[in-house]
Amino acid sequence: MSGRMDGRHLEENQKQDEEEEEKDQVMSEVHLGCPPHTSGPHISRFTISTPPADYVTCLMTNRLAGTRKLARMKMGIFWCLDVEVWKAALVLADFVLHKIFTSFEFDGVVSLELGAGTGLVGILLAQVAKTVFLTDHSNEILENCARNVQLNSGVLNYRAAIHVRELDWMNSWPPTVHTGNLASKEWYSWSSSEVEEVQEASVLVAADVIYSDDLTDAFFTILERLMSLGQEKVLYLAMEKRYNFSLDDLEVVANGYSRFRSYLKDDGECEGVQLGSFPFVGKCMDLALIPQYVGEYNRGNNVELWQIKYAGRKT
Repeated sequence: MSGRMDGRHLEENQKQDEEEEEKDQVMSEVHLGCPPHTSGPHISRFTISTPPADYVTCLMTNRLAGTRKLARMKMGIFWCLDVEVWKAALVLADFVLHKIFTSFEFDGVVSLELGAGTGLVGILLAQVAKTVFLTDHSNEILENCARNVQLNSGVLNYRAAIHVRELDWMNSWPPTVHTGNLASKEWYSWSSSEVEEVQEASVLVAADVIYSDDLTDAFFTILERLMSLGQEKVLYLAMEKRYNFSLDDLEVVANGYSRFRSYLKDDGECEGVQLGSFPFVGKCMDLALIPQYVGEYNRGNNVELWQIKYAGRKT
């Protein structure tokens, strides 16, 4: 009897150790999407609540017919980091919803989402925008994003034309344009008219794209090219600072955050200051002023939302 008990305790301790090891490997406080220990396609549902009736003015009556009180977005998720719905994306979704509910700012705009992943933020923008481009890299992610657009077409009232397109930050802008009949591997390629339309976009969005120095450099390289062309643009970027011990710094740091800040001049410090090596001006927004419309997540204390504008000379 004691031998059986010892064996049971051994198994329980081993299981507990494995669970603790998994916790140590988690990059974020929240990792929404697939349940643990699953693989393959998975459908997650996010409940979106709207403001009380007395909060919504007549401005709201002509939008989202039938979905203002409650909308359930079906997001198809694969067990892959690049297509998970991270906390920063949900914060950015709250921001976009707040703008939709309280202003006309996004009405009729052309918008580009960088590193779209599941496409959640761009799909929400498509309710009021004119055109939305959802961009990312690799066919698997793009196929998943296109599936999410289709999954939600019966739930949300898309007003925008939605294009899922490949955009590799390691390559220069504009991307290669394909003409004629596209092979299946080129379904997410750009047309010349789409490239021209993106250059006239006024709203860019991105979530959880800052987590390494190399990727941050690539992101700001293509961002500078995009924002220096065509119409004046604003980027809304949400990010989660993930703290890890750095062997280089011999201390706990948020990967990619210092590099991210090196590209920005704080908006409050710009008056009368020569921008010089700071081609971008950034303002960290107060999340306390943005209600939480998306359920099933906790914002925590490490998510930031930035409004970023290009301060360099347009070409």
